[in-house]
Amino acid sequence: MTAPFPELELARPTGARLSDLSALPRAADLLQPIAAAARPGETTFSYLGRRPFGPVWELQKRLHKLRAAGEIGDLVLFLEHEPVYTLGKHADRGNLLSRRPADVAVIEIDRGGEVTYHGPGQLVGYPIVDLRDHQMSVSWYLRGLEQAIIAALATWDVPGEQLPGLTGVWIHRRKVAALGVRLARWTTTHGFAVNLSVPSARFDGIVPCGILEYGVTNLNDHLTVPVVAEELALRLIPPLRAMLED
Repeated sequence: MTAPFPELELARPTGARLSDLSALPRAADLLQPIAAAARPGETTFSYLGRRPFGPVWELQKRLHKLRAAGEIGDLVLFLEHEPVYTLGKHADRGNLLSRRPADVAVIEIDRGGEVTYHGPGQLVGYPIVDLRDHQMSVSWYLRGLEQAIIAALATWDVPGEQLPGLTGVWIHRRKVAALGVRLARWTTTHGFAVNLSVPSARFDGIVPCGILEYGVTNLNDHLTVPVVAEELALRLIPPLRAMLED
């Protein structure tokens, strides 16, 4: 059967594939093909290209309802966002600094965590996962996401690490990946963001994740050949699939 949408593919040995939905112009048009592909008992992966934050947030909510009701299986959305600062529901607005770029929108959202930045040069991953089919543990889920990111970085021999008492993934104690999730009916929305080539000025306008002690970094700062979001998404599929299908 011919796939309804193009697929991105990583050369063997991993052979990872994900549906490329980046050509669909509206986020509202994504619901039907994503839901149709997300068969129960499997994990599907879709690449959405570059999208504004708001419509994708609404898409997550609709997919969450379907997943929590058992109508679809687990899925992971990969994309880059248009520039935006997001604040978790209990975030300290003091971490949003007056020197931030005036052209970047600020949106208060329903995930946990502090203020963070999303924009081009950053891969965002949104797993829509029912933890009742895995482990009903937020810590298991967060640590699993961190380990999957670390495994993907290791394919480039980049040493990602976890820091005790903090969420996210770090390279030499500088944050390369931030996590912020929401659970309702044990089903997840939001997820993680991995910096590839984000201009430092975007982070200078906030206290990222409310953490003063450590800075941020980009994956491409540690590579001789820069990579793009699609490549990182493909490298994340095997460890995420292992986490969610074991």
